[in-house]
Amino acid sequence: MAMATRQRRPPMPSDQSESKPYTKLDKPEKPDGKDRGEDRGIGWFVPLVCLGMLRYMSATTNIIHDCDETFNYWEPLHYLLYKSGFQTWEYSSQFALRSYLYIIFHNIVGLPASWWFGEEKVRVFYSIRIFLGLLSVITESALVVALSLKYGKRLASYTLAMLCLTSGCFFASTSFLPSSFSMYAMSLSSALFLFEKPAMAVAVAATGVILGWPFSILAFLPITIYSLIRRFRPVFFTGAVTSIVVMALSILVDHFYYKKWTSSVVNLLWYNVLGGGESHLYGTEGPLFYLRNGFNNFNFCFVLALLFVGILPFAKKKYAPDLLVVISPVYIWLAFMSLQPHKEERFLYPVYPLICVAASAVIESFPDIFHDKYNPNDPNVLVMIAKFLRPVALGFILCASHARTFSLINGYSAPLEIYKHLSYHDDVGAGATLCVGSEWHRFPSSFLVPSYVDNVQWLDDGFRGLLPFPFNSSLGGTSAAPSYFNNKNKASDKQYLANPEECTFLVELQLKRPFMTRGSDHSKWEVVAALPYLDRELSPPLYRSFFIPYRWQQLNVFGLYKLLRRTEK
Repeated sequence: MAMATRQRRPPMPSDQSESKPYTKLDKPEKPDGKDRGEDRGIGWFVPLVCLGMLRYMSATTNIIHDCDETFNYWEPLHYLLYKSGFQTWEYSSQFALRSYLYIIFHNIVGLPASWWFGEEKVRVFYSIRIFLGLLSVITESALVVALSLKYGKRLASYTLAMLCLTSGCFFASTSFLPSSFSMYAMSLSSALFLFEKPAMAVAVAATGVILGWPFSILAFLPITIYSLIRRFRPVFFTGAVTSIVVMALSILVDHFYYKKWTSSVVNLLWYNVLGGGESHLYGTEGPLFYLRNGFNNFNFCFVLALLFVGILPFAKKKYAPDLLVVISPVYIWLAFMSLQPHKEERFLYPVYPLICVAASAVIESFPDIFHDKYNPNDPNVLVMIAKFLRPVALGFILCASHARTFSLINGYSAPLEIYKHLSYHDDVGAGATLCVGSEWHRFPSSFLVPSYVDNVQWLDDGFRGLLPFPFNSSLGGTSAAPSYFNNKNKASDKQYLANPEECTFLVELQLKRPFMTRGSDHSKWEVVAALPYLDRELSPPLYRSFFIPYRWQQLNVFGLYKLLRRTEK
């Protein structure tokens, strides 16, 4: 009997043996036989229009969430434009922790706007905010288009909806903060990575770190390392040249303003990392702070984003490695920042767009969990239910996000709006003095103070930390190093107005507390404007965090944010 011979398996074609990144063209054919190659994705028009409308709304309605935004960014910019504004110890030439390159970057809009609008500084303020919104629109639209071209319209559409409406992205997009700039860079760098332009992705990452926030380097590491592995020589050359050029420009600008050779980037890293920075002086939070904060700003979108790693076994072919590389900074950054004692909401801004991408990927993969891996095209009840749950989950996230956004804008916008009423009281004449006591940390910036108000003064209401001082041109302005500045958060006697009788206007918050405020003396002060302000301590956590119709007004407690004018002098 002839012995059967064992045959070798024919070799696979070369184009199938090579490992290639997953694209939407690798999806199974649709039942109708439609060619997926004809699907060119969402395109640029839809994300530009949708994000443009929402970012304009953010620019015109956003509140200032952190006094650091006011005193470390809006005030120095105001000084460069109008030669008046507050200076913090970080801008003292003795410490030089803040970059003037980041400040003057916003003069691209601020300087022409100040020439065009003149003394109408409020319009300059909103022009700069619209510029910030435009940066967000361009970078996030690039991310949406990249996702659409690589993974299809559904994932891109879900991401676009979340970028538009989640509270975190809505507010961070127009905040004047280096962490927001790093967020723009993260969106653009991720988009370029998905466009398979790794060298440009790393160049943008380097710019976001040096020009924006140096600490965000950790969040850019996954894309940088993976890009170097793919194409080492062009990526390394482009990243190195970009870093050297931006760093040199930063040093030159710092020398011009601080009047000495220094690098604010190096100084900031040295102070916080090697110099044993004392950020704990400004408050500490527990390890769960960012989990609570992430849920407040993204609700169940944040929960789904954290579950992205859990769905990888079901969607590994689709999302690994490229999308996993893009999303991995969420986990790295969240873990690293949670270990730091000093925590602030803005520290998470760089990864906000990636939270939306991760959550969208999870929602898009709901049916994959129940697919029969041996017969993926065979529909079953669980797959049909999972497909139905996709729009339900997205709709719930967007509704909860709108409730959060509405609550913050309507509950806490009074500090920004009350200062606009100063423009109706210029009959007091030039040389007026505006006084602020315990509400100094909610001062929205000198852009909201009319030019007839000569100066803003702090009143001693018991705060024992170091407050910002006005820039002193006679001492050198931006190059000054006032003797009373220190990095220990120790108050100076010179920071308060010695005689409160010099105040022409007074801003204060009146809450339902068993003590009298300065403005309670009606023989000296008259209320010229008052706006409701949500009392955080007396309002239930759920109802102050999210707008629930009828219950929000009924169960929350409100104080009055007041602008008062002296009746006698």
